[in-house]
Amino acid sequence: MSREDHDAKTKVQNLSTLKSNDIKAFLASFDTVICDCDGVLWRLDKAIPGSPETLNKFRQLGKKVYFITNNNIKLREYYVEKARKLGFVAEENEILSTISLTAEYLKTIGFNKTAYIIGSEGLAHELERVGIKHVGIGPEELQTSYPNILDIQLDKDIGAVIVGFDPYFSFIKLVRAASYLTDPTCLFIGTNSDERFPSESSKIVIPGTGCFVQAIQACSGRKPTIIDKNHDYVRKAIMINYQMNPRKTLMIGDRCNTDILLGTQCGFQTLLVLSGVTTLDEMTKIAKSQNSKDKQLVPDFYIAKLGDLLDLIDN
Repeated sequence: MSREDHDAKTKVQNLSTLKSNDIKAFLASFDTVICDCDGVLWRLDKAIPGSPETLNKFRQLGKKVYFITNNNIKLREYYVEKARKLGFVAEENEILSTISLTAEYLKTIGFNKTAYIIGSEGLAHELERVGIKHVGIGPEELQTSYPNILDIQLDKDIGAVIVGFDPYFSFIKLVRAASYLTDPTCLFIGTNSDERFPSESSKIVIPGTGCFVQAIQACSGRKPTIIDKNHDYVRKAIMINYQMNPRKTLMIGDRCNTDILLGTQCGFQTLLVLSGVTTLDEMTKIAKSQNSKDKQLVPDFYIAKLGDLLDLIDN
């Protein structure tokens, strides 16, 4: 076994095997928690058993708690209300969402044109909060036959195509987005690259924003800027706006390629829960990978679900 393989195998530990003294040392190693939502705390509108009690226990122990989500459908107020309804303590300033960070990013770079949105009302409202005009929200049907599609009207003031989750994604929206992106000065931004949402059904796949982004990328030939958990701006915004000490911060997530990568790149300690997207087999395969980039995806710890940690803390 190579030194890198040994290090990766050593790094992936099962919290259920730790003794009480180890748990105490683990809890003492961080004072701030950043926690992903979908697949970690809840699935759709149901809390994952034990997750509210565990996160609230962190607060009782004096830890600061933040929620981070790539979900770009709802406003931060919605997530506060949802979290509280499911039994979590939550405040609006503790919600880190990619749609609010996308809006702040555009404001930071001085964007002053109109954005064409493939996305939700939540994304639209976050843009409005920072004074950015937008079009494209809601369903749009093809009003003409295919041979006459060249007659569609394009808004000359569009300076960015912003792609989030859109249940009304359609052929005509794909046409508009790719057409706007023929202008090399038009920005192409995705609010995340998640391929699918966590689902309680093994038979139903729920496509994520990444599917829409990839369709537009393939059609336009343009590479998007993804303002998600792993974008430089997002990492810097988290570190600066919330003044976190990397060595005393714990990142909890259910995806190695987003949550754990964010934690690793920020210098945080990382905990993977297996209640969402990444499976035990997938995590083990990543840990054994010879690809140096995969080493950033290996968590420091993993556990079946966040609620299992509560029993270890209380024992």
